[in-house]
Amino acid sequence: MQRTWQIQEAKNKLSEVVEAAIEKGPQVLTHCGIEVAVVISFPEYLELKKTLVPLSSLFRRAPLGDLDLERDQGPSRPGPEQ
Repeated sequence: MQRTWQIQEAKNKLSEVVEAAIEKGPQVLTHCGIEVAVVISFPEYLELKKTLVPLSSLFRRAPLGDLDLERDQGPSRPGPEQ
């Protein structure tokens, strides 16, 4: 079961937070009532890491179709009128 911890409380009870992450799943940390971080077990991290794809890989696989990638040789913005 996920639990929410204030950062100060999590800092004071770090071993309890880690134990809860191992036994009960992700533990959410808050700061001023805003969710800012999650503590997960190492095996859960490894599983999550397997699903991540580098952004560069996504760009390489993206269909570009007839996209014209030639740079316009004109001025980047009109200059002052002369």
